[in-house]
Amino acid sequence: MERVAFIGSYDKTDMLLMIARALVIAGKKVLLVDSTALQKSRYIVPAMKQRTPQYITRYENIDVAEGFISLQDLNNYYVQTEGKQLDYDFLLLDIDSAKGYVGFHVDNTVKQFFVTSIDNYCLKRGLLPFLQAAQPVEVTRVIFSRNMMIDEIKYLSYLSQNLKIKWNNETIYFPFENGDQTTIFDNQRTGLIRTKGLTNQYTDALKYLAEHFVTDIKPSELSKAFKALDRE
Repeated sequence: MERVAFIGSYDKTDMLLMIARALVIAGKKVLLVDSTALQKSRYIVPAMKQRTPQYITRYENIDVAEGFISLQDLNNYYVQTEGKQLDYDFLLLDIDSAKGYVGFHVDNTVKQFFVTSIDNYCLKRGLLPFLQAAQPVEVTRVIFSRNMMIDEIKYLSYLSQNLKIKWNNETIYFPFENGDQTTIFDNQRTGLIRTKGLTNQYTDALKYLAEHFVTDIKPSELSKAFKALDRE
């Protein structure tokens, strides 16, 4: 079971649902864990059972977990309800706090992505979980920005200079446009997960991000899965 951590205060829910859905289409079993303070997915993911402080629901064949603050907490719930240990191909962890970073054992064995926009709130608050890193960790930057500028990278490097972060050379950019936001809102209203209506730049960034942590799906098969999202 591969754990992949998406860290930061920026809203990651819709992006992660699209990636998770593509992985499911490609034949993988995926659990998306929303451990954020806002727990946005609690409000946009239809729950198949009564909402409680902690639950796992299924949405478009993706399992979505709400209200869990640690991996042990999550596994105990799964054992109680399913009678077995967690058995997913991927655990996609949406984390925005030091508590979540520690509770889900995010260390240098977990692939880590820092997801942010370029406003100071997202940058400064989003970096706080990395204060808990006990040793240097390799992290890939994922930046939502209309314009890709080197100054953004320099400023992020400045803010993180005292943290145990080794930034990857590559930065994944999502050139977020108003049309992308409209499509995402449409998905939320209709209860669907699809990429139809998103810009090519956004869908390419989704696939490129997935390629950074998926190693057992051929690139051609992953591309087919994302294309299927456009037709659903």
